[in-house]
Order: sequence, then structure tokens, then C-alpha cells
Amino acid sequence: MSEEIRKKVDEEWKTNAEKEKKEAHDKHEAYHEPNFRLFLSSLSMQAMIALGRLENPVSGKTDKNLEQARFLVDTIGILKEKTKGNLNPEEEKLLDDSLFSLRMMYVEEKNKING
Repeated sequence: MSEEIRKKVDEEWKTNAEKEKKEAHDKHEAYHEPNFRLFLSSLSMQAMIALGRLENPVSGKTDKNLEQARFLVDTIGILKEKTKGNLNPEEEKLLDDSLFSLRMMYVEEKNKING
């Protein structure tokens, strides 16, 4: 893809995002802007669903998929490595705490299987 096309797509994206934000504001509706905390919470919740700790909101069931859970926990581990030195103290603590808790939950679930 050419650089010119990339710039055009970026500009269109920004224009549409600003329009949607203004429309939501004018209608007094929520407009959720992404941030690190929300992103990490989303990944963590997906991992907890895969660990069988939360109900899947789509299926309404509680199922375990430890391979998916491990993948998500490892993904959060990559985030920790790649964001080192770029997070504020609150974000870093949230990341550390989330990763520790998810790893502990994963080990508990694996131990249940392995007896």
C-alpha cells in the first residue's frame, strides 16, 4: 500500500472518529475512548472467560479454554516487556497485578486438571 493511500486512510479515520465523538456528545451518549487501562481490562476479562472464571457474555456459559487463556496471559506478558519504561506508575501497577493474578489463576486451573 502506498504511503499516500495510508495517509488518506489515516485522515479519514481521524475525521470519522471525531465526527462520531461529537455526535455522541451532542446526543448525550457515552463515547468510550480507548486507553491502556481499558485495553488491559479487556484482555484480562477475555483471559478470565477462557479460564472459566467468568461467564462468556456471548454464549451465556462458563467454559474453559486453557490454550486460549495461556495465549492471552502470554500476550499480556509481551505487553509488559514492550511497554517497560513507558507506563505511568498506576498503569504499571495495574499491569503487574493483572498479570500476576492471571498467572495464578492459570496455574490453579492447570493443577485441577493435572491433579
